[in-house]
Amino acid sequence: MDATRRVTAVLGPTNTGKTHHAIERMLAHRTGVIGLPLRLLAREVYDRIVARVGPSVVALVTGEERIVPDRTQYWVCTTEAMPLEIGADFVAVDEIQLCADADRGHVFTDRLLRARGLNETLFLGSDTMRGAIAALVPHVTFLKRDRMSTLRYAGSKKISRMPERSAIVGFSVENVYAIAELIRRQKGGCAVVMGALSPRTRNAQVALYQNGDVDYLVATDAIGMGLNLDIKHVAFSATAKFDGRRMRALYPQELGQIAGRAGRHTEDGSFGVTGEARPFDEEQVEAIESHRFAPVKKLHWRNEQLDFGSAERLIRSLEAPTFNDWLTRARDADDLLALKALSALPEVQDKLTEPKRVQLLWDVCRIPDFRSSTGPEHTTLLARIFDFLVGRGLGGGRIPSDWLATAIKRIDRTEGDIDTLSRRLAYIRTWTYVTQRKNWVEDETHWREETRAVEDRLSDALHAALTQRFVDRRTSVLLRRLKQKETLVAEVNDKGEVTVEGEFAGKLEGFRFKQDASATPDAARTLAQAALQALKPEFHLRADRFYNAPDTELDFTEQGGLMWGTSAVGKLVKGSEPAKPAVEAFVDEEAGPEVAEKVRRRLQHFIDRKVAAQFEPLLAMARDESLTGLARGFAFRLSEAMGVLPREQVAAEVKELDQEARGALRKHGVRFGQFTIFLPALLKPAPTRLRLVLWSLWNGLQEFPESPPPGLVTIPNVPEVPKSHYTLAGYHPAGSRAIRIDMLERLADILRQKDSRAGFEATPDMLSITGMTLDQFADLMAGLGYKGEKGERPKVKAAEPPKEPEISEEAAAAIAAGVPIPEEVSILAPEPAPEPETAATPEMEVFYTFTWAPKPRPQRPDRGGERGPRPERKEGEARAPRGDRPQGDRPQGDRPKGDRPKHDRPKGNRPHGKGAKPPREERHKSYEARPPRQDKPIDPDNPFAALLALKGKV
Repeated sequence: MDATRRVTAVLGPTNTGKTHHAIERMLAHRTGVIGLPLRLLAREVYDRIVARVGPSVVALVTGEERIVPDRTQYWVCTTEAMPLEIGADFVAVDEIQLCADADRGHVFTDRLLRARGLNETLFLGSDTMRGAIAALVPHVTFLKRDRMSTLRYAGSKKISRMPERSAIVGFSVENVYAIAELIRRQKGGCAVVMGALSPRTRNAQVALYQNGDVDYLVATDAIGMGLNLDIKHVAFSATAKFDGRRMRALYPQELGQIAGRAGRHTEDGSFGVTGEARPFDEEQVEAIESHRFAPVKKLHWRNEQLDFGSAERLIRSLEAPTFNDWLTRARDADDLLALKALSALPEVQDKLTEPKRVQLLWDVCRIPDFRSSTGPEHTTLLARIFDFLVGRGLGGGRIPSDWLATAIKRIDRTEGDIDTLSRRLAYIRTWTYVTQRKNWVEDETHWREETRAVEDRLSDALHAALTQRFVDRRTSVLLRRLKQKETLVAEVNDKGEVTVEGEFAGKLEGFRFKQDASATPDAARTLAQAALQALKPEFHLRADRFYNAPDTELDFTEQGGLMWGTSAVGKLVKGSEPAKPAVEAFVDEEAGPEVAEKVRRRLQHFIDRKVAAQFEPLLAMARDESLTGLARGFAFRLSEAMGVLPREQVAAEVKELDQEARGALRKHGVRFGQFTIFLPALLKPAPTRLRLVLWSLWNGLQEFPESPPPGLVTIPNVPEVPKSHYTLAGYHPAGSRAIRIDMLERLADILRQKDSRAGFEATPDMLSITGMTLDQFADLMAGLGYKGEKGERPKVKAAEPPKEPEISEEAAAAIAAGVPIPEEVSILAPEPAPEPETAATPEMEVFYTFTWAPKPRPQRPDRGGERGPRPERKEGEARAPRGDRPQGDRPQGDRPKGDRPKHDRPKGNRPHGKGAKPPREERHKSYEARPPRQDKPIDPDNPFAALLALKGKV
C-alpha cells in the first residue's frame, strides 16, 4: 500500500471532537468527501464548512437534497450518497460503528471496505469497532480520543423535576408528542427533534433550544448521531424501541451513544431515566460512564458486485453469501423487498428486456419509503414510476410533468395539524428524491426548486404547529428575560387585572392573587414573582379602602362566605357562642400580616354589627336583668335556638311558666304559639338567613341549608331534609308542604273556634292565610292531625237581584207626549208567560269536612291497659285558665282547645252526676293562675293590721 494513502481510525466515545477533527483534516486537503449517517447531521456539517470556505466550493448531496456548485471541492453527503469514484484527496466516514446496524449496516460496511481517499482516509466511531477495522482494513492506524467531560448517572427523575437544558428521548412519534405536551404544561415548552423532520424544521426547532427560548428538548434517538447541542442531562423515557421488525431492548452501546450527548466540550453531563422507564442496573451504568462496551463481532454486508442480466440474476447477486468471518449477509432491506415484489408483476416482467431496464428497475426500487406505508401502496407507486421511466425506449422515458404537478399540488397545502403536515412532508420527500435523480424528469432544475419550495413551506408550517402546540411563548419570553437579569414590569388596572410585560398574568380578587390558569408551573412561579412585586402597594391601598367601606358593600353568603362586592374576602368560623362567630380573612401571605389583620378586624366588625341588628330582640331579652327564675332560663333556651323553638321540645318548661313570667317574655316579643314559640321579628328573611348560617356553623355542618325565597307562605316538604332545618327557616312541615310558622299560628287561632269533633269546613280565611287550593289545604290539615272527608254537593248560586217593572206601551206613549196617563191605562206592562222549566244538571262543588283525628296515644307500661283516675291536685296548686292554657302541652291524641262548641254547654246549674259541676255555692276551692302565696307575718305598723287579723275568722 502507498504510504501516502494512510488510513486512520479515530475512535472514542461521544464529545471527543471526532467530527471536528475530520472537518479540519478535510479542509487541509484540496478536495475531500465526508459521509455522515443523517441528513440532519450532513446539513449541520455543510453549514459549518460553508461558513469557513464559502458556498461556491462546497456540495451537499443527500437523498432529497443536491447542491453541487460548478467548482466543488468538498462534498458533504449522507453515507448512502457518497461519490466514490471522483478521486478526492480526503475521505471520511462518520459513525462507522453503524456497520453493525441490521438495516443500514451493509452500506457502512461497503464504505469501510471500499471508500478511500487519495491521500488520507478517516473512519470515525466507537472504540467497539477496533477489532473489526484491524481485521478488515490493512495498515490502519488507530487514534484514540478521550471524552472531554465527565458523564454521570443521575437516576430516575420526574419530568416535573427535570433540570433545565435537558433532553428527553423517546422512540416513537406518539411518545415524543406526549412528553412534549406534558413539558409544555409543566415547564412552559420544549423543542422537538426527530429524524423524520426536514432540515429546515429541525434547525428551527433546535434554534428554539439553543437560543434559550425553551430549556427542554424532546427527541428521538436521532440526537445520538452527532448533533452537537448544549445538553446537560439526557433522560430516557424508554429503554426499548421498535427497530422496524420487532420491539427490542436498546443495546448498551446505543444507550451510551445517546447518553453521551449530555455535556459539551469541558462541561460535565448526566443521564438517567424518567416516566415508566426502569432505572439502569449497575453494569449498564458502569459501561456507560466508563465508555466500555462489548466489541463488535459481525458487520452486516451485502454484495456490491451486482448482475443486471435479469431480475432473477440481480436478486441472486444481492443475496450472495460472504465467507469472511467478520461479515454476515444483511437481511433483506426495503429496496430488495421492493425488487422482489415488482419483478413478480407481469406488467413489469414484460418490460425487463434489457440489462439497462433491470438496472433502472433497481434504481426505482431504491426510492426510500418515506411515508412508511404498509401494504402494496409503495410498490404500486414504484411500478407507476418505472412504467413512466421505461417509456418507449431503453430507459429514455420521463415522468410526465402534468402528472407530477398534480401529485405535488395535492401536497402543497400548509393547513392542518402536526400529523397532517408531517405526512405531507413525507410525501414531498419522495418527490424531492425523485427529482434529484438524473434524467427522471423534464426540466430538472424547475422541479428540484419546486419540490424544495414546497418542502420549505411545509417545514415552516410544521415548525409553527410544533411551536404553537408545545411552546408557551409567554413563558419562554419571561424565562429568557429573567435569565438575562432583566426587571419585569408588572401593572394592576382598575379591574384588578395584573399584567407582566404586557402579558396577562392573573387577577386580584379581593386580597388574593388568582393566577392565569393557562400558565405552566415554572411560568406560574415567574409570573407570581413579578406580579406580587406590583401588588405589594396595591394590597395596602385596598386594605385601607376596604376598612373604610360601608357595611352595605359587604355581605355574607348562605354557606358562610364573606363578600366584598363580588370578591370573596373571608369566611365565618365557629366562635365561642352560636351568635358570636369568628372570621377568617382571605389574604395572600405576600400582602403581609398588617394587611391581613386589618381585613380581619373589618370583617369581624361587620358580622358583629350584622348579628346585633338582626337579632336585636333576642339579644335585648338576654341582657334583661329583670328576667329571673324560670323566665330567665326559658329566655336562655330561646336564645340558644336563635328565636325559634318547637313547643313540643319545651312542653314541660312552658307548663312551669306562670302568667307573670309569660308576660315578662311577651314584653320582648315572644309569642307562645300552639306549635312554636318564637319571636315574630326573627322570622323575617334577613334574620332567618343569618340564623341558618350561624346554626350550621355552630353545629359544624359541611353544607349549610339555604333559606327559602322570601314571601312564600308554604314550601315543599322534602323528606330528606331534617325537620330542624325547616324550623330554623321559619316553617313547620305538615303533609307534603311546610307552612310558615306565623301563618300556621294564625290558622290555629281560627281552628280553635271550630267544632273539630262534629266537623267543620274550610273557610275562605283559612285558604287565604295558607294561599292553597282546597285539595292542598286538605293535605296540610292531614299533616296537622285532622281528618278530611271529601264530598260533593250542588253549588248554591247567589240570588239574582229583583228586576225593575217595565212600563206599558200606552203609559210610555203618554209620558212621551207630555200628557197625563189616563186612569184606564195600565202603567205596568203585562208579565210574559213563564217558559216551561227544563231539567238542568246542577253544578257540583267539592268540599271537605275536617274532624280532629289524632294518632293513637302510645300505651304507657305503668298504666296497664286502662286509664287510671286523674291524680288530684294538691290544695293551693294553681291551674292555668283555659283561655291561656298551652295547647301543645297535651300528649299526642288530645283534642285541640276549643273543640267543644259553646252552644253545646247547658245553661244554668246542671244536676249533680257524672261529669257535672257542683253548684257554685258548694264550691269551696279557688284556683289561681299563679303559685300559692306564702303566709307572711302581719306588719304591726300596717294600718290594715286589724282587718288582716280578722281574715279567716269571719
